[in-house]
Amino acid sequence: MTSFSGNTLCLDRSDINTDEIIPARYLTEIEKTVMGPHLMEDLELEGFDPKQDLQGIGVLVTRENFGCGSSREHAPWALEANGIHVVIAESFARIFRQNMYNCGMLAIALDSRDIDRIFKAAEKTAVHVSVEVNASEIQVTADQKTWTISFAISEFDKALVKAGGWVEYADKNY
Repeated sequence: MTSFSGNTLCLDRSDINTDEIIPARYLTEIEKTVMGPHLMEDLELEGFDPKQDLQGIGVLVTRENFGCGSSREHAPWALEANGIHVVIAESFARIFRQNMYNCGMLAIALDSRDIDRIFKAAEKTAVHVSVEVNASEIQVTADQKTWTISFAISEFDKALVKAGGWVEYADKNY
């Protein structure tokens, strides 16, 4: 895909690990949809209720080192099963980040000032994010105001996202 958009959930915590994204007890599953209801059910964050807060969300915004922990591909699968195709954070664990791209999803690292601005807007109103992969731009809309943030990803990661993931990319190119 070349564009993504959705309502945004801000999780104000660093170091959200893959066990908190999808608990290890579900790693025997091989179908993404089975993991969907269990997304972040073990995440302990004051005021966060995964059954309610993840409804209708297409974009997560969080702090540093999102996806740390094990190298499981199940974490992006659980996000995808819930319609979340974009995670924006200050930084990502290396393997999680690549698993996102391998699944055709976006892991976008932004400066803490940009993250803070999104968090500040979300304190007052709902935030909607649109991402244009070709232009490497994010449009953030909150309280009838829109601003644009540029981001950088490699051309190869762009190609993976546009193809829909690694398997689709390989099918087209090898």
